[in-house]
Amino acid sequence: TRVYDSSLAFSALSSGFKNSFKLKKVQNKIQTYKSSCFSRKTLELKCMQTGAQNYDGVRIGPPPDLPSLLLNNRIVYLGMPLVPAVTELIVAEFLYLQYENSEKPVFMYLNSTGTSNPDGSSAGFETEAFAIADTMNYVKPPVHTICVGQAFGTCVMLLSSGEPTHRAALPNATIMIHQPTARAKGQASDIAIKAREVLYNRKQCFEIIAETSGQPLEKVMKDASRTKYLTPAEAVEYGIIDKILESTKSVSPTNPTFLSSL
Repeated sequence: TRVYDSSLAFSALSSGFKNSFKLKKVQNKIQTYKSSCFSRKTLELKCMQTGAQNYDGVRIGPPPDLPSLLLNNRIVYLGMPLVPAVTELIVAEFLYLQYENSEKPVFMYLNSTGTSNPDGSSAGFETEAFAIADTMNYVKPPVHTICVGQAFGTCVMLLSSGEPTHRAALPNATIMIHQPTARAKGQASDIAIKAREVLYNRKQCFEIIAETSGQPLEKVMKDASRTKYLTPAEAVEYGIIDKILESTKSVSPTNPTFLSSL
């Protein structure tokens, strides 16, 4: 007759329960880790689709792009020739800033060759500059213009169209007045029509500069008959700008808007 030791059987059963408990505990940890990874991936995907999100008080998501950061401080920056895409963006920024706050000033920094390329060739139509100048006068917030680097051609018109007493340039900026350039091809009658349009736009541009600078129209047209470069000090004397800025202490920054929470 075989005799079984019950203590050994109980010990084996107890060991089995312990191993089962450990296995269950490990499985729970794995499941928790998987759930955490899934939640994190889901949150990352949500942030990519909808922008930045706040998670446990921490901002998660891609940082705002540079134009958004500038717009957040009511800064409009023109740093390339005036082509339709640039004009569309500048006009839209002015309209938005008026909608956001119609009392705070807008700071417009200019570093552009206007509707011409740096080599003097035509980059766009003068109507691009007129659209921006008209919008600057149309919106209610005062527009403070600041030239950094260069302001050529129609960009001079934008610089001088800023809020009186708030038109400025940095010490080493270059300001240049010149006649508009354009290309024309086709039949003689088409070229004549284009020439009349160029002359009309030239007159409109010079009239705006004359009005905003206080110079006689005849003088502006004579000065622009050939390329005329002006230093910031000469631009102040000419009436295109009002002052020369040495540092940002002369510019009053605005408080951040709700865009900082994006």
